[in-house]
Amino acid sequence: MIQNQLNKTQFIFNKNRGFILLFALLLSITSCKDEKITDINLSGTWDVKLDSTNIGISEDWSATKFEGSKIELPGTLDDAGLGKPNTLKPAINNYVMSNLTRKHQYIGKAWYQKEIEIPSAWKGQNVVLSLERIIWESTVYLDGQEIGSANSLIGKHEFEFTDNIAPGKHLLTIVIDNSNKFPNINVAGTRYPDKVNQDMAHAYTNHTQIKWNGILGDIELRALGKNQPKNLQVYPNAELNKLKVTFQQEIGKGENVNCVIKSTSGEEIFNEKIVVNKQQNGIIEFEINRPSNLELWDEFNPNLYNVEVITNSGNVQTSFGYKWVSSKTGDLLLNDKRIFLRGNLECVIFPLTGYPPTDKSDWAKLIKQAKAYGLNHLRFHSWCPPKAAFEAADEAGFYYQVELPHWSLEVGEDSATTEFLKEEAQKIIKDYGNHPSFIFMAMGNELQGDISVLNTMVADLKKEDNRHLYATTAFSFQKPTGTRPEIEDEFFITQWTDRGWIRGQGIFNSKSPHFDADYSSGSAHIEIPLISHEIGQYSVYPDMSEIEKYTGLLEPLNFVAVKQDLEKKGLLELAPDFTFASGKLAALLYKEEIERALKTPSFDGFQLLQLQDFPGQGTALVGLLNAFWESKGVISAEEFSQFNSEMVPLIRFEKAVYEAGETFEASIEFANFFEEKKQETIVWTITDKKGVEVKKGTIDNVDLKIGNNTDLGLIDFSVNPQQAQQLTITVSLKNTKYKNSWNIWVYPKEVPVEPKGIVITTSFVKAAEALKEGKNVLLNPDFNNLEGIEGRFVPVFWSPVHFPNQPATMGVLLDEEHAAFKSFPTSMHTDWQWWDLCINSKSVITDSLDVTPLVRVIDNFVTNHHLSNVFEAKVGDGKLIFSSIDLTTKLNERPVARQLRHSLLNYMESEAFNPSKTIKFDALKRIQLDKSKGSFSTTDIYDE
Repeated sequence: MIQNQLNKTQFIFNKNRGFILLFALLLSITSCKDEKITDINLSGTWDVKLDSTNIGISEDWSATKFEGSKIELPGTLDDAGLGKPNTLKPAINNYVMSNLTRKHQYIGKAWYQKEIEIPSAWKGQNVVLSLERIIWESTVYLDGQEIGSANSLIGKHEFEFTDNIAPGKHLLTIVIDNSNKFPNINVAGTRYPDKVNQDMAHAYTNHTQIKWNGILGDIELRALGKNQPKNLQVYPNAELNKLKVTFQQEIGKGENVNCVIKSTSGEEIFNEKIVVNKQQNGIIEFEINRPSNLELWDEFNPNLYNVEVITNSGNVQTSFGYKWVSSKTGDLLLNDKRIFLRGNLECVIFPLTGYPPTDKSDWAKLIKQAKAYGLNHLRFHSWCPPKAAFEAADEAGFYYQVELPHWSLEVGEDSATTEFLKEEAQKIIKDYGNHPSFIFMAMGNELQGDISVLNTMVADLKKEDNRHLYATTAFSFQKPTGTRPEIEDEFFITQWTDRGWIRGQGIFNSKSPHFDADYSSGSAHIEIPLISHEIGQYSVYPDMSEIEKYTGLLEPLNFVAVKQDLEKKGLLELAPDFTFASGKLAALLYKEEIERALKTPSFDGFQLLQLQDFPGQGTALVGLLNAFWESKGVISAEEFSQFNSEMVPLIRFEKAVYEAGETFEASIEFANFFEEKKQETIVWTITDKKGVEVKKGTIDNVDLKIGNNTDLGLIDFSVNPQQAQQLTITVSLKNTKYKNSWNIWVYPKEVPVEPKGIVITTSFVKAAEALKEGKNVLLNPDFNNLEGIEGRFVPVFWSPVHFPNQPATMGVLLDEEHAAFKSFPTSMHTDWQWWDLCINSKSVITDSLDVTPLVRVIDNFVTNHHLSNVFEAKVGDGKLIFSSIDLTTKLNERPVARQLRHSLLNYMESEAFNPSKTIKFDALKRIQLDKSKGSFSTTDIYDE
């Protein structure tokens, strides 16, 4: 019994001793862990109180813990469903069609609060609070004491707690005010009646991102030594084959620091002690020889390195890539090698959240899609992305142009705004300057006002940081600024120069299709790198299937409004065809835009507006991809990259349409911005629509230098068709992926255009008489005397809401297999052979006419009329084809019109001609222009 008690006592002692030892061990581990903590992630649940009436300060909300709504940070009030709920309903008006609709909206102050705990090991340390991204102003309180305020749209908000913070619990309060602090950074889009939607600059707008309130990205506390090194910057010095390194710290002159450089795989390529002899205003500077195995960074070789500087009081590190950007005789160079920017705008278009991602993987996915379509460059229009975007681009080998949050017509008018912008520029080069993807910086978009202010800003930046090229503005409508470079510009972005257009938007509708042109006449005299501004902007009809993709914070009420209007007008089933056919026309024009840029020796790049849709500014759906960077099924990445890549075969030829007896001639060239090629073979073929080879040839022993390689060989083909044909010319570099193709159309010189038994007339009166007699009639009145919309080849520019005063059609749509086109080779969409037909036409509104369109014209998505320029119907006892395309005049000079007339007449002579719809001739006559009105009105047609 005694022994049992002793055993029991021993067990209890051992058990308690174990607990004591375990507790001591845990204390030891906790203490060790506590000592190693250098940062605390404050992500998670916070309390938040909205303060639209600005009473938080007077009631001292920062002093005590308040019970507010719960919110997850990083995130926004929109994410949490806080703010004023949307009350808009789908409707085609400028409220709804302005942009995607926020489900909740809040502008003003919001107070965010969280209890934090400072580790005991931080006693005596400097503590810094870092907030990665905020709109617009933040103020920080600790236990009710104000720490400071910060203003930035594109940089970190950082706060240093200068007094020692006692270990333990504290109350952290952050007030964020997303109201407009500097209105002069922004141009107002007064077409939009809701004032909150008038700001256009993408750093502060509701048109692409939203004016969110919250905190994005990193939210952290960091403990720093009292003299911790920081702000490490690395400057490649190509001229001396060196690296300049700077960092911020108070350090003794002659003190040693250790510099270590490693590749991203961990291979150490440099490790030496450096004696510091150069410092000024707390900035330490030293220079080292470039390590022999430190490789260059570019789009084909994205070599990245980590550099660490270790001093007696701490260490600091960053990543970088060894590259330098420059120009020579007007050419843009990277690492002394010519490059060409195949660019696209990025305007904070993230329609699920309304704000930019701060996760590198999201940006990597976007860049991967951009590269698949042949792009190598993004221009961030009036904003600068977060660090994750730079990190993804560094790793992918992708080039960035960033901009101050600035799109203003009043530059220099407000000194406070100017100072804010200067501070933003400093944040950009400090926070993102080491990233090799950061190639260019502009002071903003389409700026106007006191340009000397911009020149001064650029001059100061050039002296401070030579790792990038700078420009005063990304184009300007203010002359002469927009027509030639400013004195401090290191690159020049424009739509036109003092010698003419350098983009196709001003050309493609006014000149017949020709493919032997470039932009040299307007660009050759520019002596710095030249980039064409926002090329494209060809609108594509909304994709109704996209509506279901909007599962986030923004509602596509604009899409829903269009869908409801189409359904009401009996057009909804045609919506997919509208999207596809208008998209094909846009792709056609984008191709020619890009190829003209690539053919221009004095060009250094282009910036598309754009590959993906722009959901704001009146629903500007100008993308071949949707706003999610997903294909609309119009053109594949493989096909697009054939004319948009690092190496593109090109040909110059006179026109798209040829007649029997003519010769098609084309000179071959290559735009090569990849690598030099020696002893290559070029292969060219001409095939018909079925893929049958008509002619082919090869050119051997071709050397391709970097840049423009012209006059490499000639394609010639004698045109002698027995019937109208579409032919395709393809040029490729043998045994490579590089190929490109173009369509041409060849027509017989003479075809029957006056068959017996069909009445062909321009007169409504004669047509009426013939139809009463039961005859078949081709009525082709002078289109200038018709009610309708001016014939256009190019589609809507940008948006019919943003720019309403334009002939807003979006290309033709037809059934290419219809018997009416048996002798007229065509696709179901507009192609180059339609240019003459579209220009010499009017699009007739047929809302009230029960007719069958043979050639439908796609209306814009605001008016959604039934439009046609060729339709058929039974009228009385007769059968009619009506054409508001000129198929009558100068047919000997207009082979396409002649061939279409011939094809229609063949159809009218056949048994297939049996219109299913019937109208009265009086209804048809109302298409005639009432010249007494002096302008076009649709009232009569609606009253029919």
